[in-house]
Amino acid sequence: MSKSRFVIDKFAKLLEQGLLNYKDLSNEILNILKSKRDEIVFKMKLTSKEETDILNKRLENLEKKIETLEKSNKKKKKKTKRVKRS
Repeated sequence: MSKSRFVIDKFAKLLEQGLLNYKDLSNEILNILKSKRDEIVFKMKLTSKEETDILNKRLENLEKKIETLEKSNKKKKKKTKRVKRS
């Protein structure tokens, strides 16, 4: 109930201030939603964009190493020698 009350209070403030223009109203609503999203992300202690970029680069490097190791293992398996029959 308090969350819906918060939203209603924000809309009431907007109307009181005379923001009747659709673009101003939509921009204000987007700003309110973005600030709430930022609060939620901060509370959840999620990583920042920089940290996720660094983690993605690390994953790419590890995937490349795995691919090279798999290729080298395939090459080693192909080089088996045949034994001569007596």
